[in-house]
Amino acid sequence: MAVSVQRRSPTTDYAYVSFDGGTTWVSIEGQNPNARTQGDDAIVFDEAGRAYWSYISFSGLRSERPTDAATGIFVNRSEDGGRSWSDAVTVVDHHNTVAPFEDKPWLVAGPDDRVYIAWTRFSKYGSADPQETSHIYFSLSEDAGQTFAAPFRVSDTPGDAIDSDGTLEGVVPAVGIEGEVYLVWSGPQGLVFDKSTDGGWTFGEDRIIGPHPGGWDIDIEGVGRANGMPVTAVDRSQGAFRGTLYVNWIDHRHGDPDVFVTYSRDGGNSWAPPVRVNGDPIGNNAAQFFTWMAVDPIDGSVNVAFYDRHDLKGTETSVTLARSTNGGESFETFPVAIEPFETSDDVFFGDYLGVAAHAGRVVMVFSHFTTPSDLALSAALFRFSQSDN
Repeated sequence: MAVSVQRRSPTTDYAYVSFDGGTTWVSIEGQNPNARTQGDDAIVFDEAGRAYWSYISFSGLRSERPTDAATGIFVNRSEDGGRSWSDAVTVVDHHNTVAPFEDKPWLVAGPDDRVYIAWTRFSKYGSADPQETSHIYFSLSEDAGQTFAAPFRVSDTPGDAIDSDGTLEGVVPAVGIEGEVYLVWSGPQGLVFDKSTDGGWTFGEDRIIGPHPGGWDIDIEGVGRANGMPVTAVDRSQGAFRGTLYVNWIDHRHGDPDVFVTYSRDGGNSWAPPVRVNGDPIGNNAAQFFTWMAVDPIDGSVNVAFYDRHDLKGTETSVTLARSTNGGESFETFPVAIEPFETSDDVFFGDYLGVAAHAGRVVMVFSHFTTPSDLALSAALFRFSQSDN
């Protein structure tokens, strides 16, 4: 399943649903509370097959004196695989103000009807005032997304409110084998990790996984904005690496944007040295950007999708899948069979691509230009034999 927001009509959004492993797709128009601008959509499934769709919804953010100001996060639920959706459930909603501003939520489904969601809260979005801050916030549902608990702050140390390398951003929750909740985000200290062992009601002290060279705000030629967003996932298979916690991100440690993965096999107490996922020569000035990761719950493979510019010119861009079958120690790359396309600063490219994996079937969903001013959303399907693992 994939989600898109219309670029020319950002109050209209669609879920794209496939029931044949990604070969064909149908579009379902989504809800939008109060017809606000919508974005940062995410969809996950729980063990019972229910789908959860989260997003931000706001108005008046960049207006000096808005006539209508609001900012919030909402979740819709589907009981039929995405064919229809419930009314929106409020996680947090502010009326007549855009301060604080809620940004970049992501969610994950745990056991026993639990749903966890985390995001960035700006005290005043875009402000360079050192008194204004960003923090990581969190909420949970214990009734399969029908209600959410009051949000609370997780991060110990604030970031700035500029939406820059000094901002706390990019949190993606994951659930461990014993129900523990993991969070990783980017900030001025690097990649930051926190953990809950009581079902998401409390978290410990922030811990630094390692540096994040280039940080949250990454410059990519021909892309209006890009990020080094850390993606977090757990191996829930019955394989040799069951319970391993993986983090995937982009950084500049070799002088150009590369894709990295690290892992912890002890619940985040220690971390392996980062593995460079893209296989092109180090320091070749070829950008890789907008990565995402899925760990196959059946075979335990680690599947990483990203936009890729190696062996291309200028802003020419393609898409690559990288796959590890040895617990994140090494990766093999598989290019997507798509004609390279040029990107443009004049057209908003989005902030994400997506990948899902199950029993050796890997589906990627990505944006690409079909003309200098038009974007399309496409899917690529890979099938790997279980003997490949």
